[in-house]
Amino acid sequence: MIMQDFLSFKTFITPTLLILVYYIGAVLIPLLSWYLARWIKRSYFSELSVQIKESVQTHTTSKQRFIVLLAFLIAFLCMEIFWRVIFEFLIAYFNMHDALMKINLT
Repeated sequence: MIMQDFLSFKTFITPTLLILVYYIGAVLIPLLSWYLARWIKRSYFSELSVQIKESVQTHTTSKQRFIVLLAFLIAFLCMEIFWRVIFEFLIAYFNMHDALMKINLT
């Protein structure tokens, strides 16, 4: 009966698949973004990045650099939470669909 429900699209595999995609995205998106940013900086802006680094170190205090780092970490955490919320909404939608299908069958 379960295979028949699966083949007739009465049962969705999407909630399980969404959980897998969430974890892959939560880990790979930050890592790949970091790698891509480093590659772009190295490939296209190598001289400019050295000048910017020297300028930042001479014109900013360590407190200002700490504030920028803290703002980056807060933004990163907010993006991870937003990623989680999106998937929670999608999973809740499919759970509601399953519950409504069970009510419809009874």
